[in-house]
Amino acid sequence: MASAELQGKYQKLAQEYSKLRAQNQVLKKGVVDEQANSAALKEQLKMKDQSLRKLQQEMDSLTFRNLQLAKRVELLQDELALSEPRGKKNKKSGESSSQLSQEQKSVFDEDLQKKIEENERLHIQFFEADEQHKHVEAELRSRLATLEMEAAQHQAVVDGLTRKYMETIEKLQNDKAKLEVKSQTLEKEAKECRLRTEECQLQLKNLHEDLSGRLEESLSIITEKVPFNDTKYSQYNALNVPLHNRRHQLKMRDIAGQALAFVQDLVTALLNFHTYTEQRIQIFPIDSAIDTISPLNQKFSQYLHENASYVRPLEEGMLHLFESITEDTVTVLETTVKLKTFSEHLTSYICFLRKILPYQLKSLEEECESSLCTSALRARNLELSQDMKKMTAVFEKLQTYIGLLALPSTEPDGLLRTNYSSVLTNVGAALHGFHDVMKDISKHYSQKAAIEHELPTATQKLITTNDCILSSVVALTNGAGKIASFFSNNVDYFIASLSYGPKTASGFISPLSAECMLQYKKKAAAYMKALRKPLLESVPYEEALANRRVLLSSTESREGLAQQVQQSLEKISKLEQEKEHWMLEAQLAKIKLEKENQRFADKLRSTSSGQGLALAQENPTGANATGQEETSARAALEPAHSTSLIGILTRTSDNEVPDVESREDLIKNHYMARIMELTSQLQLADSKSVHFYAECRALSKRLALAEKSKEALTEEMKVAGQNISRLQDELTTTKRSYEDQLSMMSDHLCSMNETLSKQREEIDTLKMSSKGNSKKNKSR
Repeated sequence: MASAELQGKYQKLAQEYSKLRAQNQVLKKGVVDEQANSAALKEQLKMKDQSLRKLQQEMDSLTFRNLQLAKRVELLQDELALSEPRGKKNKKSGESSSQLSQEQKSVFDEDLQKKIEENERLHIQFFEADEQHKHVEAELRSRLATLEMEAAQHQAVVDGLTRKYMETIEKLQNDKAKLEVKSQTLEKEAKECRLRTEECQLQLKNLHEDLSGRLEESLSIITEKVPFNDTKYSQYNALNVPLHNRRHQLKMRDIAGQALAFVQDLVTALLNFHTYTEQRIQIFPIDSAIDTISPLNQKFSQYLHENASYVRPLEEGMLHLFESITEDTVTVLETTVKLKTFSEHLTSYICFLRKILPYQLKSLEEECESSLCTSALRARNLELSQDMKKMTAVFEKLQTYIGLLALPSTEPDGLLRTNYSSVLTNVGAALHGFHDVMKDISKHYSQKAAIEHELPTATQKLITTNDCILSSVVALTNGAGKIASFFSNNVDYFIASLSYGPKTASGFISPLSAECMLQYKKKAAAYMKALRKPLLESVPYEEALANRRVLLSSTESREGLAQQVQQSLEKISKLEQEKEHWMLEAQLAKIKLEKENQRFADKLRSTSSGQGLALAQENPTGANATGQEETSARAALEPAHSTSLIGILTRTSDNEVPDVESREDLIKNHYMARIMELTSQLQLADSKSVHFYAECRALSKRLALAEKSKEALTEEMKVAGQNISRLQDELTTTKRSYEDQLSMMSDHLCSMNETLSKQREEIDTLKMSSKGNSKKNKSR
């Protein structure tokens, strides 16, 4: 894994290096082109300098010539000024000289005119040359500025590349350190992975054997028991009973209960709204107690009076839908048949709204035409009429989507399964639209009620009715908001729960198949309930495990149990013999008791005839008389004596001999009780001795098992030592292999460092060349 990651990183670095190398070549080419352009510009600049120098020399010569001509003109003017006074004095003598001076003057004028024209021409040439020089200089300066900007850009690129190279070098060094650490961790992980792979291979082998056996068994069962695959065809698969999701059903019932509460609040608000609207029509604009209202309002009031027959079924339909969702059913759109009933009730209510809407609009127009209606009240009435239209439209939209949701339970092809989510989202949007419309109605009606309360003709009855209507509208707004938020919060759960159905989530094909599935589900539930029987009380699991350990440790071995069974059989035989002996003794005692009773009865007859007759009638003389009746008769006739055993034995009567037989019976009973007590103590001592003997045997066997486990553990320790030595050998081999890989990686990194140093040198040369060009451009 580490080598693969290193190769991936080196490939990325090689790609980046190739990109940077290509960019370097492009930059080199750009620098060479700029050097050629700078050389050409230098040549042009030299040519322009030479032409400028020539023009300056010509300019200097022309200025010198102009100075000479100016001095000569001054001399000529001075000579002319001196010659004028001489001419006045010597007019006659100087006529000849004046002619000569005029000729010279004309010659000088011509010469001066030529020089002036030549000077003007030179001035024009100098001005043109100066303008051209300035234009060329401006072009060269702009070109120099662009070249300096390009050089700065190239320098910035070079600086960025050097910075990037330095960052890549640092990054590579950090990666190298990280990879070294990672290689060490990977070595440890490799060791662990080897151990895990060995364990996994063993587990995989065991699982493969187990699964192959199960596969063969299941294939044989399928071929023998399954006549056909009912999940292959959607018609048959729809009849399969899905897994019972109790949590889903409880969640759906909870949601249906919340929706029922919201619908009940909404129904109450609608009933109040329609009822108070009917009361308002009877009061405003004409009070029915004072004058007759218009036929339109009478008809409107008659229709509003029937609102309960249209609104109440909504609550009943929602209640039936809630009752149909139980813990034992499967709740999807194909099984919610009661949703169709709710949709029909909602359709009837929308027909009621359509019927009363024109009358409501006409009633508002009649209020606007009334003389008491102001412009503000008229505006509010128009807004309310628009709101009532919106309210009816929203209910129609909502009924359309609910009718679509009710189609899967009645018509299988009415709504595709792929459109369920879009229909549910549209229901949520319609509920939010209903909430917005109700907020507008509440706002406009509160404004309308405030304006009507300010009217001088507003009665207390009208104010109270408006307040009631406003409270019902507020309740409607709150109910609509709660339903909209409730539906938007649960719409994701509705969309997710649509896949709840038969296997492979193919859904129910038709309502008939859904109904058949529910019948099969009821039959299956009844069958499972019939199979469920109360389990017998069993030993707890922990106690059973403890008893199993005791049995495994031979606390009750076969020999000990056989010995105990033999002893118990002997005791049972002895007890049976004693039982027969005592039964015979009891029969003899019973015969003696009958004789004693007979004798006692005869004595009583002789002593007192009256008492004897009474006693003979009360006491039975047959064989079924009990000993308790005899003792009670004696206690009634004899005086009180001591109740102890010695007192009973020494007891004598005043007129009869001691009862030897009864005394023998008492002694016998006393010793029998003592014998029973001693036998019970003897049995307890026997059981304790057997228990101690069994415990001793168990301890000896446990000691033997402990010695065996000790030998097994010593063998396991030997095997573990061998495994440790083998793993150490593998560790050394893996260390060597990883060291070889690390050496190869270090060589590769060294080669990369060399290439990076070469790139640095190239970048430095580019920097130097760009700096030299920038200096030359600045000097130019």
